[in-house]
Amino acid sequence: MNPVLRELVALGAGLVTRETARQVVPRWALQQACRSGDLVRVLPEVFVAAHLVAARPGTPALSRLDPALGQRAALAWAEGCGALSHLSALSAWGLRQQAVGELVHLSAPAGSGLRTRPGVVVHRRQGLILEPPQVVVRRGLTVTRVEQALVDSWPTLPPTERRAPVIRAVNDRLTTPERLAIALGNVPKLIGRAALRALLTRLADGCRSPLEIWGHEHVFTGPGMPAFRRQVPIRVGRRTMYLDMFAECEQVNIDLDGAATHGDPRQREVDLRRDALLATIGILVVRFAHRRLVHEADAVRRETLAILATRRAGAIA
Repeated sequence: MNPVLRELVALGAGLVTRETARQVVPRWALQQACRSGDLVRVLPEVFVAAHLVAARPGTPALSRLDPALGQRAALAWAEGCGALSHLSALSAWGLRQQAVGELVHLSAPAGSGLRTRPGVVVHRRQGLILEPPQVVVRRGLTVTRVEQALVDSWPTLPPTERRAPVIRAVNDRLTTPERLAIALGNVPKLIGRAALRALLTRLADGCRSPLEIWGHEHVFTGPGMPAFRRQVPIRVGRRTMYLDMFAECEQVNIDLDGAATHGDPRQREVDLRRDALLATIGILVVRFAHRRLVHEADAVRRETLAILATRRAGAIA
């Protein structure tokens, strides 16, 4: 390969466009690099170092790249006329890992000349403006805003995988249930819209995990249950803690231990110290494991009601 072109490819972390190459090397240098197998054309006018293209015959060249490189290649091809969207945007936002071989999704204004090609899907949208707030730069990539990406991706994901990116986005403070509800309101015919709206309601109530949502829907609502406050900040000395489900009148906090924390002795020690600290100000912490909450919902409900009744009776006495 021409040494100047080789350096240019290295500067582009394995990627070069025809427009960039023609500014520093003769046209034949790019053609020769492709003929010799040093470069592979993955999209019109976009080339990638051959060693970065996996050998999977019958698969579009773009789909044989590492997902991050594939996204960069698609944006280079779009030349500022499109932004990563849908599942590709979720990857750019760090909310979902894109698998090798997945299509790259771009959104472009309705009047743009971009069209779907092997390895890349182009979604043409009326009213899309490739500027903030509709489109932002994330990790050096042009991407649709997180609310739009989450709503767009909802019907694309398998039902069992839809909730996780939304919950993570809220927990990581990339967005809020309220902003997501506004974005959802702009897509009245979204497939699975009712389920997403229900999830946003749970998140707005303060639920912050699938287990908390399960508990809210199947255990901790109904006759006898107080109106639990969720994610309540409590300060003890110099430390601020957030209570999962706080019954203020009874001074009881319900903590739900996820499956991932079960059996972790370090996490158990942290939890015990936290519970002891809350006990110094009169707050009783009651913990339910993932297994019990899911498989013994009725028993957990009865125990919770009994504990709350005992605390109320103690307060009166």
